[in-house]
Amino acid sequence: MADGKFISLDQRLYDYVVAHGNNGDALLDELAAETATRLGRISGMQIAPEQGTFMGLLARAIGARFAVEVGTFTGYSAICVARALPPGGRLLCCDVSEEWTAIARRYWEKAGLADKITLKLAPALDTLRALPTGDPIDFAFIDADKTNYRLYYEEVLKRTRPNGLILIDNVLWNGAVIDSKTRGGDTQAIRELNDFLATDNRIDMVMLPISDGLTICRKR
Repeated sequence: MADGKFISLDQRLYDYVVAHGNNGDALLDELAAETATRLGRISGMQIAPEQGTFMGLLARAIGARFAVEVGTFTGYSAICVARALPPGGRLLCCDVSEEWTAIARRYWEKAGLADKITLKLAPALDTLRALPTGDPIDFAFIDADKTNYRLYYEEVLKRTRPNGLILIDNVLWNGAVIDSKTRGGDTQAIRELNDFLATDNRIDMVMLPISDGLTICRKR
């Protein structure tokens, strides 16, 4: 078998990639800067600019009207998705941190998106299980505590319409998924989900090396 076709990115090439896409804008740059200043190292949980652009493109391409986000942090990804929704579109954000989402709320207001976004501060499984069955999800993004990833996936999948998309973040986990010496709970949960999704006949899926790894699932 021939070697795979891929290219490794150094910082200069990565900067070129970001510079040559519609990645971010003044508001998103301001949000990213405030997140880094206020939260320090944890700000690494924020998605990358090109990932936000990619997610918005996908949501717009499938004509998503109802989207769900599991894990909102300071609201960067929510802005990217909500901007892609049409007038009357809705984004439900699930999180448990009042501190982090307080930043998100301010920026949703600045972006003129507050009327499209509903934030539920509660365990995401409770929020998902309370959703009415007659309101199918078009687009979902899962980026929360890793040990519950499989549970979030199952609850979202059963509520997603055929041809709807589910995106799952951090599936490469900084390379730890292929490091046999790394056996932490988060790492193992991601490995198990990755193995499961590759054989789940309810979906078509692809794993992409965007940022820390992004899996895209299309419900059949």
